Amino acid sequence: MKIIIGASGGIGKKLYDHYWDKQEVVYGTFLDNGEEEEFMWRVDVTHPQSVNGFAEEIDLYDGRITLINCAGVNYDSMAHLADVYEWAQVIDVNLVGTFNVIRAFLPFMRKHNYGRIINMGSVVAQKGIAGTSAYAASKAGLWGMSKAIADENRDKNITINTLNLGYMDVGMGVKLEPEIRPRGDIQNIINAIDFLVGSEFVTGTSIDINGGLI
Repeated sequence: MKIIIGASGGIGKKLYDHYWDKQEVVYGTFLDNGEEEEFMWRVDVTHPQSVNGFAEEIDLYDGRITLINCAGVNYDSMAHLADVYEWAQVIDVNLVGTFNVIRAFLPFMRKHNYGRIINMGSVVAQKGIAGTSAYAASKAGLWGMSKAIADENRDKNITINTLNLGYMDVGMGVKLEPEIRPRGDIQNIINAIDFLVGSEFVTGTSIDINGGLI
């Protein structure tokens, strides 16, 4: 079973469609862009009550859950000009929101002694790019959080890893000018997810998918 947080657009939508086409059981979430239906739920990851309600109501008959965290927002600004509230909102969605989702599903995973958690990181947090301090901080925070959660659950057959994405031809990468946008595509992300799902001894790590950008 795949659970994709942030499945209404960009990378999350591509992944949702991919696993749906493979006739897997897949649940997705959205916030503003989408409509509720049997396998798609409106969830605000910044509100634990919203996340917990989703986790409690979907049919988790299958104890083998892969949780893929794709929900995210961006805010570009030089640090000395940044609006502190918009800056903090990026942390709240990308980092705190991801924790809220993981926290909601961990008890079920621990009960069934199985879980695969995959977070979407970014090369931005590794490279250092002007104007991206909020996004970079939110994605860098995933690494430390994931390592701690990996250690807490290493004896429960639960893994948690982060994909550090370069500029892809889907999601936020499509906003870049064509001449500076690399040619990464969704299949590279799918390949990494499939690898992590099948690798019980790979946990607390980050995998760079950036075409050698760094």
